[in-house]
Amino acid sequence: MSRVRFGVVLAAAVALGASAREAGAAAEVHRLNLVISASPTQVAATDFNKDLDQFNRLILEPQGLEGIKKITFAWYYDFQLRYFVRQNVAVCAGVGQLRSATKREYLPAIEQDVELRAEMLSVPVHVGGLYYFQPYNQGDFQARAYLGGGLMSLVYNRERFGLNTTFPGASFQRSGRGDSPGYYVEAGAHMFFAARYSVLVGVIYRSAKIRNLEGIVHTTAGSFRVPVPNLDTSGVGARMAVGIGM
Repeated sequence: MSRVRFGVVLAAAVALGASAREAGAAAEVHRLNLVISASPTQVAATDFNKDLDQFNRLILEPQGLEGIKKITFAWYYDFQLRYFVRQNVAVCAGVGQLRSATKREYLPAIEQDVELRAEMLSVPVHVGGLYYFQPYNQGDFQARAYLGGGLMSLVYNRERFGLNTTFPGASFQRSGRGDSPGYYVEAGAHMFFAARYSVLVGVIYRSAKIRNLEGIVHTTAGSFRVPVPNLDTSGVGARMAVGIGM
């Protein structure tokens, strides 16, 4: 899937370059850009995955069942406004979403079904700045390397782990929620064409760990407060984005 999405971004860059050459104009660099990103990223999820390992070891493996897989990867979608305050300095603000899930289904007998599901969700809001290096110009094409970083407010963070089954009284759903600050750093290249659209590719690291989540478990007997593991969505990802000049 990541190869397909990278191919889409690359194809967009080639198409924009072709249209720009046909127009015979100089590269357009707009002061204000809407940047839409789709970034495949690793996810640490250290404590959350330890919890899954413990469930596998204590509950599933003794019964000869295959355990539920760890969460190690996610797609991070982001909408950002990027404004050039100077030719080589930009500020940005935006909001994104990161979601990942893993599940395992068992069919122990006819008309019997057991499904395990674990998932995490985070909505980072960020502000930051970027430094753009000297541009490389070739006709109607311009490319500029950049370095940047900023602060994040991690809101609407959720982690869930549950079991749904046709067996009476066996289903449960545990969830945790909380907020936390974080930060990010990034580096990449911003490519401009003789059009309002531009393409960005780069690398981004996010430090995003939420501690002391409020946990609750729902069962057929009622709902109870329980401790839940920390939610760590930190990781390194590849930024693939399209910018729209405004």
